[in-house]
Amino acid sequence: MATLHLLGCGTPTPSSSRFGTSYVLCLDRDRLMFDCGPATTYKLVRAGLWPTQIDYLFFTHHHFDHNADYPCFLLCRWDQSIGKENRLNVFGPRKTEQITRRLIGPRGAFTFDWRARVNAPVSQCVHRNRGGTLPRPAPDIAVTDVDPGIVVERPGWAVHAARAQHVQPWLESLAYRVVTPGGCVFFAGDTGLCPSIIEAAAGADVLVVNCWDHQDTMESNGEAPGQTGTRDAAHMARAAGARMLVLTHIGARLATPEGREHALAEISSIYAGQVVFGEEMTSLELW
Repeated sequence: MATLHLLGCGTPTPSSSRFGTSYVLCLDRDRLMFDCGPATTYKLVRAGLWPTQIDYLFFTHHHFDHNADYPCFLLCRWDQSIGKENRLNVFGPRKTEQITRRLIGPRGAFTFDWRARVNAPVSQCVHRNRGGTLPRPAPDIAVTDVDPGIVVERPGWAVHAARAQHVQPWLESLAYRVVTPGGCVFFAGDTGLCPSIIEAAAGADVLVVNCWDHQDTMESNGEAPGQTGTRDAAHMARAAGARMLVLTHIGARLATPEGREHALAEISSIYAGQVVFGEEMTSLELW
């Protein structure tokens, strides 16, 4: 069984209904989070999940709308732990290890926080009352910078990374392909339509794709390079042979009722499968 929770379906520009990017894919007992944009931890709890249930976090890239809630998630997951949870495994393109060290490492921006919680008697009391034991351990996270290829393999699923095309050379960007016996989910991340993405998405059942704006608008205003618009999202899904296309990272023009109607009509003229216009706090049963 696989369930996809859409926590963040927006962009760097906040709106009343969307802000930033984050998804959780539940595969039986395993919960895989992809990106950790603004307010992800809060949205996670609203979706009926809990930070300590997330054992795997995958970053597509390190724009703030994809990672701004990372310190909150790290600290909250550690703080709520009583020592019986699995170790958190974090994967992402280059700079993921560096960012993590700068947050909670020996000289990290939030190290003063967890050190106070480890040592202050009242914080120790809270930890014991939750079921933990003393001495309270420091955060222990497995963080790995990854390149295209196999990222992690576990019983029942595997994750492969592919090169995305976004804002190189300033930031590296990855897409992720999750393979299970029941089906395959492809998280394109922020990317333009490029050969590496077409190849990596081939045969996926479900595509989760950035859809920033109408293609004509993006091509006329200069915002098309390194990002997917309506037609590119449709072409990606058609080339992959996917049965479901999930549109996320939706910009303000596309999110209006008129924009949505036009987008769905344009996409349906190219791609014949199911199209889901991503709404935050939506859960999709995939198989």
